[in-house]
Amino acid sequence: MDYRMRITIEPGKRGGKPCIRGLRITVYDILEYLASGMSEQEILADFPDLTIEDIRACLAFAADRERRLVCACL
Repeated sequence: MDYRMRITIEPGKRGGKPCIRGLRITVYDILEYLASGMSEQEILADFPDLTIEDIRACLAFAADRERRLVCACL
């Protein structure tokens, strides 16, 4: 998935953290909800502005960031 069209970074919004489509919902927020056991459907019910593609973009962003971190350490 190409997350670059969905994940935005704006210096004045949420301290420059990666957010979803310019909203004030960060990638970290979504990853925390998933890690705590919330389902995708529960997240979507709590945040009606989000889509399933937004959640998947967060996962793709995190995977790409992890891949880059591991490659930088090698």
